[in-house]
Amino acid sequence: MRLIVDHVTHHYGDMLAVEDIVLGVAEGETLALIGPSGCGKSTLLQIMGGLISPTGGSVATVGTTPPGCLNLSAYVFQDFALLPWRSVRGNVELVLEQHGLSRPERRARADEVLALCSLSDFADAFPKQLSGGMRQRVGISRALAVNPAILFLDEPMSALDAQTVDLLIEDLLAIWQRRRTTAVYVTHNLTEALRVADRVAVLSRRPGRLKALVTVDVPRGERGTPAAGPRLAALREELWQLIRDEARAADREVDDAAA
Repeated sequence: MRLIVDHVTHHYGDMLAVEDIVLGVAEGETLALIGPSGCGKSTLLQIMGGLISPTGGSVATVGTTPPGCLNLSAYVFQDFALLPWRSVRGNVELVLEQHGLSRPERRARADEVLALCSLSDFADAFPKQLSGGMRQRVGISRALAVNPAILFLDEPMSALDAQTVDLLIEDLLAIWQRRRTTAVYVTHNLTEALRVADRVAVLSRRPGRLKALVTVDVPRGERGTPAAGPRLAALREELWQLIRDEARAADREVDDAAA
């Protein structure tokens, strides 16, 4: 399913958060959103996913939903958002309970995505027993359980250490290779964006405007190889040049506000 963002603008009271965003996400594509702190990345993601309505413009989806789709969209958040009193399987089944599935159907769906995310051996564990990376895998499994047409991820790696991020990104790429889910991925990490995305949308400092669209022209399967290093380094430098000055100005704004 494709996603079309048509001249989207959003205000929070008198504050203009994002302005006149025109953007498309192709079926099966992963689009990363980057930009300086406070530029409206998460706001735009929430608008794209229907969590909030824009004050101007519109968002539309075009195409057919995948077989077995229960929700048009699903979310993965940075704070995991797991219920501590539910097991891993119970947290995944939670999103299925409102869809009229029988208990065996819910369990079958949960077990399928737990296997996809290498969590079958932890189905009866509780979140407090898991590492941060494992808890985020549960969050991803829960999102995939409804077989969404579009997956939205809001800085899903920001609470994890670098080694765990590398491992989890490898898992995500393997999952997307099998599922081919359309995805929008917010991150502040340029290297992370280049690992996961087909294209990277660069937003300006607030109000967030679309500053550039950068295509990642290295096949996903080759991005972890030494041969891809020079090209990925060049793309990272291109992204950094696009946001460096505005990121510095955004940091000064935060410092001034704190003072």
